[in-house]
Amino acid sequence: MATVHRTTLSPGKLELITDWLPQQKWYAGGPATPDLTNAGGFRLDDPEGEVGIEFMVVVDSAAEEPVAYLVPLSYRGAALEGAPDGALLGTSEHGVLGTRWIYDGTHDPVVQAQLGALLRGQAEPQHQRESDTPDPSVTVRGTGPDGGFDVRINRVLTSAEAEERPEAHLVAGWAWPDGTAARGVFAAVAS
Repeated sequence: MATVHRTTLSPGKLELITDWLPQQKWYAGGPATPDLTNAGGFRLDDPEGEVGIEFMVVVDSAAEEPVAYLVPLSYRGAALEGAPDGALLGTSEHGVLGTRWIYDGTHDPVVQAQLGALLRGQAEPQHQRESDTPDPSVTVRGTGPDGGFDVRINRVLTSAEAEERPEAHLVAGWAWPDGTAARGVFAAVAS
């Protein structure tokens, strides 16, 4: 299982996401610089132990109404070969592991493989901030197909679990700035 190090990361994840987020076509904020807080998420383990995988929820309070975004991240010890333009959020210095290349996980094959495994019931979600700790609040409803399949990631999150979805889908939670708990569909098998 992945180890969550209690150390520094410079620049930090929120700094990198703040610069990257307004450049995304699905960004729902206005012209102001995003005012982000880490509002929740979970991790997945890379079976090879090489790539850090985190599904991070950030809430932007700069908008008229707060907006929750899902930002899947991968942390690598070297650049990802063949990554498309815009996939790299930036590099950061990790206090234990050294330079880390931080990518939008939607472009990382290891993240995609583990998300697919989770939707097939073959991976276990892990707590976002604790090592070797499963996160039972992250649930999968239905089961993804055995073969390859496409996954749709909901980048802008809404507080709705959508119980009646026919396809396998991933439900997890986050907190709004006022402390209100929310749950919604993070990802689903594309139909």
